[in-house]
Amino acid sequence: MTKSALIPKLPATPWLVTPRENPSARVRLFCFPYAGGSVLTFYRWPASLPAGVEVCAVQLPGRGNRLREKPFGSLLPLVRAITPALLRYLDKPFAFFGHSMGAMISFELARHLRRDFGLLPAHLFMSGRRAPQIERPERGTYDLPESEFLDSLRDLNGTPREVLEHRELMQLMSPLLRADFAICQTYSYLHEPPLECPLTAFGGLSDREVGREQMEAWREQTSASFILRMLPGDHFFLDSAQATLLSLLSHELNKIVRKLSNEAVGKTSEMGAA
Repeated sequence: MTKSALIPKLPATPWLVTPRENPSARVRLFCFPYAGGSVLTFYRWPASLPAGVEVCAVQLPGRGNRLREKPFGSLLPLVRAITPALLRYLDKPFAFFGHSMGAMISFELARHLRRDFGLLPAHLFMSGRRAPQIERPERGTYDLPESEFLDSLRDLNGTPREVLEHRELMQLMSPLLRADFAICQTYSYLHEPPLECPLTAFGGLSDREVGREQMEAWREQTSASFILRMLPGDHFFLDSAQATLLSLLSHELNKIVRKLSNEAVGKTSEMGAA
């Protein structure tokens, strides 16, 4: 019997998809998608990340195998709904990665876990989203007439032209996108003390929506170390500069894995000495 076979299997939940199960992993990386995105964004990530990391992609209602479920249109109710499913997976150190809308979800989830459960991620990776304390009214697009809504999607450059021109597909996608945009555009930040975990912010050098200063402002949300990385590409640099992004993620995750490994060795030595 292998060592991994002795590790109890966690119960399945529709909220999470694990592209490559890794029972012996020391860290779980929970990945949260951008508006309209799904777990497919993260499906190939495990091959490029450290062996000691297990990728858990968050599947939100209204997409993938949850297509028939009504999507959330408000951030805090979504965070509260995710929490019970994730708590069962926080039996080992964990980190959050979120891009755009996903950064908002993972940030508020981290604050919720600290506030109500005394839990903190080992690291937060915030990508393609301005720091939450920056007061800049969102342009309300989620409730625009359909033709204007489609124009706003074209401006974002995140939806393929073939999809935008596919009428039946857009009839299916439009309610989901509107709900996701409502999450982003109706969010209201409330001040809390900075999180006591390291935070790395990733931005796109050509992102017209989120500039360097807005990404730099994430520094205020942590009392631990902060790193800002600006990558080539627009708002969707996580696709166009994916190799660079995953390399940078691997560097930081390796630090966590090494630290945990050293701590485990130290505890074993202490037990042997006793």
